[in-house]
Amino acid sequence: MIKKILYMVGTVCMSGMMYSCADNLDADKYFKDRMTLEDVFSEKNRTLQWLSHAYSYLSKQDNVDVGTEQGTIFNFSDDIFFYGNKSLYAQFKRGTYNESFRQQSWRDCYDGIRHAAIFIHNVDKNDKLTPEERMDYKAQARFVRAYYYWLLLRKYGPVIIAPDEGFDYTQSYDQLSIPRSSYDECADYIAEEMKVAAADLPLSRGADEMAMPTKGAALAVRAKVLLYAASPINNPHPEDTEKFADMTNFDGKNLLAQEYDEKKWAKAAAAALDVMKLGRYELNTSPVRTEENAVDGFPATITPYKDGDFSEKNWPDGYKNIDPYESYRSLFNGEVGGESNTEIIFSRHQNNNGLVDFSRCSLPLNPANGNNVIGITQKQCDAYYMYDGTDCPGKERELGLERSDMRPRETGFVKPGTKDTHIPGFDKLVDAKKYEEVSKQYVNREPRFYASVAYSGYVWPLLSNREVTNTQNLIMQQVFYYRGEANGYSANGYYLPTGIGFNKYVSSYDSAPEGNDNKIYTKTEPAIRYADILLAYAESVNELDGQHEVQSWDGTETYNISRSVDEIKKGIRPVRCRAGVPDYAASVYQDKAELRDKIKRERQIEFVGEGQRYFDLRRWKDASFEESMDVYGCNILIAKEKKELFHVPSIAKDLTSVFTRKMYFWPIPMDELKRNKNLTQNPGWMYND
Repeated sequence: MIKKILYMVGTVCMSGMMYSCADNLDADKYFKDRMTLEDVFSEKNRTLQWLSHAYSYLSKQDNVDVGTEQGTIFNFSDDIFFYGNKSLYAQFKRGTYNESFRQQSWRDCYDGIRHAAIFIHNVDKNDKLTPEERMDYKAQARFVRAYYYWLLLRKYGPVIIAPDEGFDYTQSYDQLSIPRSSYDECADYIAEEMKVAAADLPLSRGADEMAMPTKGAALAVRAKVLLYAASPINNPHPEDTEKFADMTNFDGKNLLAQEYDEKKWAKAAAAALDVMKLGRYELNTSPVRTEENAVDGFPATITPYKDGDFSEKNWPDGYKNIDPYESYRSLFNGEVGGESNTEIIFSRHQNNNGLVDFSRCSLPLNPANGNNVIGITQKQCDAYYMYDGTDCPGKERELGLERSDMRPRETGFVKPGTKDTHIPGFDKLVDAKKYEEVSKQYVNREPRFYASVAYSGYVWPLLSNREVTNTQNLIMQQVFYYRGEANGYSANGYYLPTGIGFNKYVSSYDSAPEGNDNKIYTKTEPAIRYADILLAYAESVNELDGQHEVQSWDGTETYNISRSVDEIKKGIRPVRCRAGVPDYAASVYQDKAELRDKIKRERQIEFVGEGQRYFDLRRWKDASFEESMDVYGCNILIAKEKKELFHVPSIAKDLTSVFTRKMYFWPIPMDELKRNKNLTQNPGWMYND
């Protein structure tokens, strides 16, 4: 039975205090009354309530990474889509939104920054706390404050860094008329703050403290920030024609770097190496499941490809003794509780509402009573490798790109019960009266494909239906997206415009019979996980030409960082191995440009639906190309009688995507420009004249 995650109901739990207690403290009323503020920080419970309030903005709308279009619209890029609120989503994808679109996160982050700063400067006054408690709580507040800046930086680009020492906390940042700091200044500030926090944060925490940051969390955020600062958006090569030279302050100061600095990549690599050297994290793996132990929703392990490398060794050197499909799937669907998950480095909380909503929106209308509005694009479907690590025939053929595989796509269909199809559990679906054929395009793909893609003909387990009256028999249900089917195209209902669903985060037990959300289980939000750090290390090392000396975060070691195939493999091989696909050929590792493209594709596959693709495309300056393409999918207007034609990719007209230069950065809210006379707008967006 699925392991339910036993987190507290909110953002932070400390000393048995529930996060909801932050609602009992109206923190804003204390800002203008110094005597009352002194009272808060002389009493233990109110002090902890204040810290809890500072945490609370992390889970506000648009500050979490995974959720539906209603709360986390940037989670939907060129990989997955949301089709529920057509008008809101269409504005986002077409760039027709204005300066007031979804801007509450700006205010939420700065409110969180202010709360955390006040805590940092006042907690030492509380003699009811032990010195160890004050040190830990202050480090938590410092982490939280820097994390808000990180959320702002990746969305808006360079932002305002509020002064620390001598800051008048009775004023908000906008009353001070502070100009924006540069991207490098913001990144360096966040990195330094995370380093200071890491010094006082513990290496690990108890099961009831999962939402609280650790040393590794602080260092992981630092690594992410430095990776972004080293990326092309802020580190342009001389030949780059787009350097955003028009993003400046009123005094003409460039806010993005205009010259290339290779050492930024070395610093990013060293920061990732700092996390790796903690020895605290490893990729999530699940053991081989035998035929005897296989049950509905939990199929027997498909033996990965015999590559003569990974196939000959046990984990962590190979995949001989693990189930790659279950290893990846269980990381997201709640099977592995956060308290025992060695891969997730930081998670705000269980993100119950966001991930429950996401799961419900992914589930089919019939028979799961889901919303049937989250699916994937043909581009994402094609990105996944075949079982043997090769490209799928016809990959992106319709786009006519150099990276396309111009071979014809697979045609025809495979019957249930067919052996050696490499679809988890498909060989057990032997009831010809119940299960129908599946397109050969979806056969023999890599394990992550089956843990993420709900292709037409996918079998949804829906095991919780056993527990609900009148639905006991509605388990292991095969769902098709042909026109006229219960989950296919409909002029009046919800349907998937690409005819390809998305099942990541959906447990084998998840279902919503009669709208019963109690049958959709909680999951851990993967804000930062170890696979991200490994691939960040590989990406950074790959970009180097020279050798650089960089100190470790605590100054105890000096790293000699240079491009080394062996070092790059330390980041890539574990991710590929856990995924059940062979390593890259030696020639790929020798070619920096080819390996760069491979790493980008690896991130596209590994982090689909985790709120990363949107920002990756922007830091690489690839968004103008990738997000301006036509969106392809199956031909959803075709009924089952002509199912061969259904699987011929066609443009998904309901998913028009446009990209313009201004969409690299979100617009600064107009009311902020009015309040702060020194605040400049991002290029292309309206300024308050």
